[in-house]
Amino acid sequence: MADEIISEFGEAVDTITLVRSSGGRFEVSVDGTPVFSKAEVHRHAEPGEVSHLIRKHLAASGRDTARAFA
Repeated sequence: MADEIISEFGEAVDTITLVRSSGGRFEVSVDGTPVFSKAEVHRHAEPGEVSHLIRKHLAASGRDTARAFA
């Protein structure tokens, strides 16, 4: 997952932090804002879903995402 995010967003991502947990949790946050939570949707993320949600968050925050999608 981290490799997918880095390859798609390149310089738009400053840091990726993976945190071990128990209970099958899988949560993704961007700039402290949750964008995906397995606990909320009760399923695993679909292929490309997390990248789409990150892209959506970056666009909503007014970030210049053009370089991330080149």
